[in-house]
Amino acid sequence: MLRHFDLPVTLPLFPLAGALLLPRTRLPLHIYEPRYLQMLEDVMKTGNRLIGMMQPIGDGLGQIGCAGRLVGFSETDEGRMMISLRAVSRFRLTDVEDGFAPYLRGRADWSGFDADQGPAETDPDLDRPILLERLKRYMDQHGLSTDWDAVANAEDETLINSLAILLPFEPEEKQALLEAGTLAERRAVLETLIEFELLNPGGGEERLQ
Repeated sequence: MLRHFDLPVTLPLFPLAGALLLPRTRLPLHIYEPRYLQMLEDVMKTGNRLIGMMQPIGDGLGQIGCAGRLVGFSETDEGRMMISLRAVSRFRLTDVEDGFAPYLRGRADWSGFDADQGPAETDPDLDRPILLERLKRYMDQHGLSTDWDAVANAEDETLINSLAILLPFEPEEKQALLEAGTLAERRAVLETLIEFELLNPGGGEERLQ
């Protein structure tokens, strides 16, 4: 894991709706657009190999993103890239830089996110049976399935972050999950989103208004 003083002032940005990177998680991505293939080529020349994952919000970007370190990649016969990012830290986007690159670059403020590089969090107030009961109804409603034994036995952070990443929430909702300061706060947002959907199927943009 990178130390705080290794974190760069600027980094390439990858806006991708629904693709959420959270502290201490990994994110697989399939890269095929020429501008992002160029981004990968440039990133692999840097010492930190960081990419800032962002949620597109309206006509812009969310205020907070999460930087991932490129830790694995393979090229397909068609010239596409399969990559894996390991989360390093969230950051606050302070500016989007104009430049000659075909992709966006942004200035990052890393302050306030030191815990992202620390040990996994726990959530003492997590009521797992209630969460799993609501989750089962949510997944039935959406025609989804999972390994319930793995879900029941997962550590708090693994469970909450995995659900935040995998469940089909809107970009604004993914952004709210990303911006939650602690694991307990993220779980509270997650429970709100699941409960709202159970009460208002297909509520869409009304959920976080």
